[in-house]
Order: sequence, then C-alpha cells, then structure tokens
Amino acid sequence: MKIRINLVVLLLISISTLFAQDKPAFSSMDVFELEWATNPKISPDGQRIVYLRRGMDIMKDRRIARLWMINQDGSEHQKLISNEGNESNPTWSPDGTRIAFTASTDQGSELFVYWLKTGKIARLSQLPASPKGVSWSPDGKWIAFSMFEQGKELSLVRPPKKPKGAKWADAPRVTTRFKHEADGAGKLKPGYNQMYVISAEGGTARPITSGAFRHSNAPHWTADSKSLIFSGNRSEDWEYDFRNSEIYSVKISTGQVKALTDRNGPDRDIAVSPNGRQIAYTGYDDKVQTYQISRLYIMNSDGSNSRILSNDLDRSVSSPVWDQSGKGLYFQYNDKGDTKIGYVDLAGKTSVITGKVGGASVARPYSGGSFSVSKNGTIAYTYSTPYRPAEIAILEKGTKAFQQITQLNQDILDYRTLGECKEVWYKSSVDGRDIQGWVVTPPNLDASKKYPLLVENHGGPIANYGPWFSPEIQLYASGGYVVFYPNPRGSTSYGEEFGNLLYNNYPGDDYHDVMDGVDELLKRPYLTEDSLFVTGGSAGGIMTAWMIGKNNRFRSAAVIKPVMNWISKTLTADNYYGYANSRYPGQPWENFDTYWKFSPISLVGNIETPTLVMVGTSDMRTPLSEAKQLYHALKLRKIETALVEIPGSYHFIANRPSQLITKVEHILAWFERTKDRER
Repeated sequence: MKIRINLVVLLLISISTLFAQDKPAFSSMDVFELEWATNPKISPDGQRIVYLRRGMDIMKDRRIARLWMINQDGSEHQKLISNEGNESNPTWSPDGTRIAFTASTDQGSELFVYWLKTGKIARLSQLPASPKGVSWSPDGKWIAFSMFEQGKELSLVRPPKKPKGAKWADAPRVTTRFKHEADGAGKLKPGYNQMYVISAEGGTARPITSGAFRHSNAPHWTADSKSLIFSGNRSEDWEYDFRNSEIYSVKISTGQVKALTDRNGPDRDIAVSPNGRQIAYTGYDDKVQTYQISRLYIMNSDGSNSRILSNDLDRSVSSPVWDQSGKGLYFQYNDKGDTKIGYVDLAGKTSVITGKVGGASVARPYSGGSFSVSKNGTIAYTYSTPYRPAEIAILEKGTKAFQQITQLNQDILDYRTLGECKEVWYKSSVDGRDIQGWVVTPPNLDASKKYPLLVENHGGPIANYGPWFSPEIQLYASGGYVVFYPNPRGSTSYGEEFGNLLYNNYPGDDYHDVMDGVDELLKRPYLTEDSLFVTGGSAGGIMTAWMIGKNNRFRSAAVIKPVMNWISKTLTADNYYGYANSRYPGQPWENFDTYWKFSPISLVGNIETPTLVMVGTSDMRTPLSEAKQLYHALKLRKIETALVEIPGSYHFIANRPSQLITKVEHILAWFERTKDRER
C-alpha cells in the first residue's frame, strides 16, 4: 500500500514537473494581456481601496485606466462605473461616503462623484479643460482642482480674407514663450494653470487663483476649509527661474495669495497636518549640480519655523502623508533600486515600514509605485516583484506581514515561464565603489550551454532600475539572452554624492562601471566574451553609443533615442533651458569644447560595431535629428547600420503596446544578424 502511494506521488510530481517545463516563455502578444495597479486610495476607515486598474487595449493599441474597488480582505472586487473611457484622480470624501474622480467624456475629461451607499454617480462639472489634482475640503462641502486656462499668443499680422470654399495653407505658428513645447504633449497652447473650487453637489466651478504664473496641479485644503495650499512660482521672472518653486496659501473667499516659503530651490509635495497647524513638504536648497536629493520639511501653517525632518536619510523623499495623530509622517523613497515606505516622527527619527513598492512602469524596470494611509494607519500600496507588475497590497499598522489582495496577472503569468532575476554587486575599477545591477537569465537556463549577454542601459541618467517586472527585459530573456541591467554612478537611490558623480563629467566613469559589470558577469561559465550585445534608450542610448565608441567588444548595438551632440540637443530639445551649469559649465556657445568632448558623436570615428538606431518621429526630448547624426555618420563611414523611425512616437517610444513590441523585436532581429557571424 505504501509503495503504491509513493508511486502515485512520484507520478504526480513528474506530471507537475512536465507541465512546468511545457509552459511557454513570455512572448510579444502577451504584452496585450498585462494589467497593473496604480494610485491606490484607501478609505478613511481602512475598509475599502479604490485604485486604477491599468491594461492594454489590443483593438485601439493604447494603454487604458479604469477605476476598480476592493475590500481590505480582497472581497467584492468590482469595477466602479460602467464608463468605457479612461478614469483617474480617485479621492475619498473625508467621511468616506463618496469618491470624487475624473473621467473622459465626448466633451473631454469631467469631474464626477460616486456614492458608496447607493452606487449612484453624478457628473458635477462642465469644464473647458481637464481637471487635475482633485481634493476634498475637510468639511466635505467643496472639491478643489486645478485646470488649464487658455491665454493668447502674439499675432504679428492679420491674414487676408480667403474666398469661400478656398483651401489655404495653415497659418504660421508664432510664439514668444520660454516653454512652448513639451515631449508627450507637442506644441503647448498659451495659458496658465489655475486653482478652482466647485460645490460637492455640483454647479459652477470658480477660479481661486489668477495671473500669468506657474501653478502646480495639486491644491491642498487647510483644516478649516477656508484656504488652499499649493506649489508654484509667482515671481516676476518665473519662466527663467524654472527650478524654483514656493509654497503658497490662497483664501477661498478673496483669492488673496501669500507665499509661505522663500528660498532658491523647489518646494513641493504638500501635506497639511490633521489639526491644520503644520505643513509638510519636500524640497532642497539649489546648489546647482546634476543631482540633489529632496528632503522632508515641516513648517507652521503661516510659514514660520521651517525645519528639515529627514536629515539623517541620504535619499530623496516624496509623497508625505501625516498619520492621524499628527506625530509623524509616512513617505516614499528609493534605496538601492527598491522603492520603500518610510516613517519619520517629529523628532526626525526615521524607520522603514515596507519595501517592494513598485511595478508601475510596465516597459523597462524603473522604480515607481504609490501608497495611501487610512485614519487607523492601514496602508494600501502597489506591490511588485521581478515576476509580476504592480498589485494592491495591504499592511496594517504595527504589523510586518503584508497581504496581497489582487491577482491581476494570475491568468496569464501563472502559465508562462519567466526569466529568473538575480541581484549582482561588484566593484568599480575606477574607485572601488560597490555597483549594483540585476541579471535576468533565459527561461529554463541550462548552465552547461553558452548564452549571449545583452547589456541594457537605463535612461536618465538621474534615475534607477530595480528588481521590477519588465516585459522588455523578459522578451529579451525569452529570445535566449542573458540580460544585465546595472545602476552605474549617477543612478539615484544610492545617495546624493553617488548620484552627483556625473556633475561636469557625463558620460564619464559610469562607462567603466558598466564595463566592470560585463567583466564580472563573464566569469560565469555560460557566458562568453565573443557574444556581447548592448542597447539602451535615452541616457541609455547615450551610454550605448559611448560604449561602442570606446571599445569594439560588442557584436552589435541598438542605440535608442540617443543624444549624440550636446550642442545641437541642448538648443533643440523641449527642455533646452535646463542643461547649462547643472550638466556642463555655461551655455554651448560659451563652452563649446566641453559640450563637444562629452558628445558621443565625437567618438563616431572609432565605431566598428554594427549599429541599429531607433527614435520616435515626434520625439522632442532627444529629437530625430540626434539619431540621424549617428546614422548618417555611420553610413558615411560604411559601418553596418539601420535607422528605425517609430511614426508619431514621442520620447516614450514604448507608450503604445504595439510600439513596445516592435521596439524589442527590431532590437532582437538586429542582434540575430550578427549572433553567429565570424568576427
């Protein structure tokens, strides 16, 4: 009998193992099946969470966002409304009986309210532009939001009257504005963001601020429901003072604005204490350098007695939230590639609450995520691993064990074999610093075989990768590549000094940090020097072009949306004004030699590596002309190359699902051309 049972057990194990081996690898069309959670908002009593359930629409080839609600224990998981448009900005009323949100309509985005008890929905607004930063007044009577108020552009001539039915060319576009375009938005309309309030029962929205100034998207209420607190820049020279912002208060009744802070540097990310006596915010004193960490401050509600709370934490903090007692604040920060929730008391003592808050990027493995806190201290947050995009997790106050309450990708990823992700640390040959990275191996790796190594450089460069689910990385692994993605010097989440090592030296020793990682990985028996590949986008494209200009170790490269020439990039990109002195000393015409020295195009005469160049045709951050400089230079030198232009794509080249797929497939197809070629 015992022998028979053992045979049955062995048979079941064998079947289970066979089934696991038969699970296919993650593939391109699986991208359309992915879902992920963002912006979880827990109710004041901690019993329910409303969040944005995001996914991919295969018919419209776009990312979608729908509001869903779930109980704290994971029950009653349901869509909030029947609308088929995108929804956003979910915000609980102070008493937890209503949810305000925005949703797209045929006329544009509008403000709505959902009543929990009845399930009824009402549209509150009829607005000329989309509302943002929705916020309830503490007394529950009003809702504040921000909205773009269109202005006028300079008109130099009055065009002649065209005959009826005539089809003339479009009128020229004239601008005198400092910031007149933005990647992802295109040509910006003239106008300014203003703060508005509307009755929670609907009616006419009333503007509270005015004037030709830069105002943020997020108004916050004072405890007495009589004023709004917001971040902005209302100085006379605000356009040129673009890094600076202050905290302001404005009275609802009179529109009287008062500045609460006054320093050279950004002040933002506001949180008003439960009793209304203090305001928390983040910012820094601008020292004019490449990277500066944002610290957490508190001040009295009138702007007096400002002081740093997070001075013992060498990490940038964001998203402060007061606990209900007013004795401290929760906040979010990145540490060594991991996004964490921390807590700081009013004496400045910090502690870690939880980690693995991420998974919101769903392209490359960038850090991210968000959280919210109920009155009883229960935290709802986005939880992620290298094998799943963001889910909703709950952490009750005083506990360490969290509860994951959604399984948005169980139906697809439970039936795929994914590449295994492992952390790796190694020493920099430059100065002995510890450098962190991650390695993702092909599904069902056979360590007795040889595999090609693909290096994936992150963008920014003031950014960081982490141990997060990435469809791009998994698709590379499914293609049979061992993928290495490092956080070289200049990456965030390792402190201000580490992040600022690229000041006046970029690209610089970060190149050596990446190559040191390659040498470290080549110690593994399943990798070989003869099969190296490299890619990366934006700053990762810069590093990729720099690497193949410095050595010929790679079989082929894919340079995605790069900066090739800092002189032309700095004066043509949408953020043209942001480089002088923080990246390199002076403007390009004042320091030509330095701008040229750090331009990858200066190394193009050294390149022998077959190189794919890819860019979006509407990219305003690293314009099309940058990619063409590399492609044309390589063609002139008769180096094997191809130019891939993604029609209509801005800098976020993988925004649409099909674009994410085509990006990866073009890179893999290019690499396959040289994979087995004699060198």
